[in-house]
Amino acid sequence: MDVEVENCKSNLDKLNYKEYNKLVRDKIPYIIKEDGKECDFEIVTKDEKHTLLEKKLQEEVDEFIEDKNLEELADIMEVIIGLAKSLGYSEEELLKVRDKKNAERGGFEKGILLRRVIFNDNV
Repeated sequence: MDVEVENCKSNLDKLNYKEYNKLVRDKIPYIIKEDGKECDFEIVTKDEKHTLLEKKLQEEVDEFIEDKNLEELADIMEVIIGLAKSLGYSEEELLKVRDKKNAERGGFEKGILLRRVIFNDNV
């Protein structure tokens, strides 16, 4: 192992820190700094960002299932918008497709549970 890397690791061992290794909102490093703390972060590649957004979506859905609040729903929405942009779509395009599907197929307002579809072989 490189001496410089080894020194860095031994210095890190002496610090009080919490490891995250997860995608965070863009202003989080600045908020941490304003709070008088330091953080280590990197800007990931487009492909890495997409993968991390998929993991973030699962994280936020799990948090919503646990907490069931509007904040978590907003986080899910932000991640979904990020995923759409990662795929080359704008937020407006995403909402337009959502509206189109809603007009054609409806939403989930009524709580319809589809149990089965019966095929009439005589038709």
